[in-house]
Amino acid sequence: MKKLIAMLLVLTMVLALAACGGSKTAETQAPAAEAPAETQAPAASAADGEKVTVTMIAAQYGPKTGDWWTEFEKKFEAANDGIDLVVDCVSWNDIYTVVNTRIANGQAPDLLNIDVFADFQADGLLLPAEEWCSAETYAKFYQAFLDQSEIDGTIWAVPDLASARAMYYNKDILDAAGVEVPTTWEELTAACEAIQAYDPDIYPWGIDMTTDEGQAAFAYYTWGNGGGFVDDNDEWALNSAENVAAVEYAVGLVKAGLTNSDPATNTRYDLQDLFCAGKLAMMIAPNALSSQAGEAGVNYGFAAIPNNSGTSVSAGVMDRIMCFDNGQTAEQMAAITAVVDAFYDDEPYAEWVLMEGFLPATSAGGEACAAADPAMGAWIDIVGSAKFYPTAKAEWADVKQGVIDVEQQALLGGNVQELLDALQAEIAG
Repeated sequence: MKKLIAMLLVLTMVLALAACGGSKTAETQAPAAEAPAETQAPAASAADGEKVTVTMIAAQYGPKTGDWWTEFEKKFEAANDGIDLVVDCVSWNDIYTVVNTRIANGQAPDLLNIDVFADFQADGLLLPAEEWCSAETYAKFYQAFLDQSEIDGTIWAVPDLASARAMYYNKDILDAAGVEVPTTWEELTAACEAIQAYDPDIYPWGIDMTTDEGQAAFAYYTWGNGGGFVDDNDEWALNSAENVAAVEYAVGLVKAGLTNSDPATNTRYDLQDLFCAGKLAMMIAPNALSSQAGEAGVNYGFAAIPNNSGTSVSAGVMDRIMCFDNGQTAEQMAAITAVVDAFYDDEPYAEWVLMEGFLPATSAGGEACAAADPAMGAWIDIVGSAKFYPTAKAEWADVKQGVIDVEQQALLGGNVQELLDALQAEIAG
């Protein structure tokens, strides 16, 4: 990461000023919600005329994210007149560059909303969560989510939201092709062949091996074959026999013409559009696809991800909020805690999660979201038992890009065993 920061020193801060215009989302957008409710009692006053400033970089999940945070700032500052909250909403396309550039320039934000944290922690840049997250708010989180941000017995970030993945299928297409919902790889292959025979213009199965979701594809197939990123001792096991067979199976589906034409360039968002247009029969997707497919009038269903091990595993994806160690005073830390408490206040937090189309990371938020949208209940159960990427390991960023490179080279004819052997040697040393 230090090399990356050094390279980024030459980049301009113009990116940060323009970032709020970005539109790449981590999930498909859900309908807009009301702005957050009034925050809790003021944490500071401006009696002496001096305000405490809290800076934050927030990821832009959809077109309404920036406006939501702008309104949140207004509501928060109205209730906390001694705090000046400055939130920069940054597109996912730019956020890594913006964050690393600011760190390199000695301008790290107080709070950051992003997916990764381990590299920042390894460089000694973060504060433990319990130093800036109140006990009341901390107690709201699902423990399984907190565990994903633990290093050496300390939690370094708290979850802001999550998503889970399942297999979506077009009921009409499967019925017309005369196939049942597949649960195993053998059944999946047979179903794809039957759909292809029924209508060659329909893609039977969707695969995203792009830089956007290639690591998710690796997870789906390796977890579904008894493998994964790490072994039972939490050591990297990227070149296991189970992983090799899993990647070979997925690439084999592509080469057999049973998937979308170019998984190296077709993102999940492209696949979701194809699914909603009736041009894709089955794909693995997050809960947010339900809203998009419903609006498109697709007669869809969702089921467990097909596997080759006898046990289906859902992939959980979680983003985080973390606090940088900027030498804050006690007054500044109190202001940061006030911001975090206000964000996770049950009502506005549930509204924000529903607006963005995600799953909540707090138990109270889960109850509120399920009450507002009964269909969320099944997904909340799924995410509670999902596996997560090993993002607490400092090598995760390199592993994530590495498995994507392996998949894309395998699509071009590369030997999967040799590619994974090389990646394992690079990561594990």
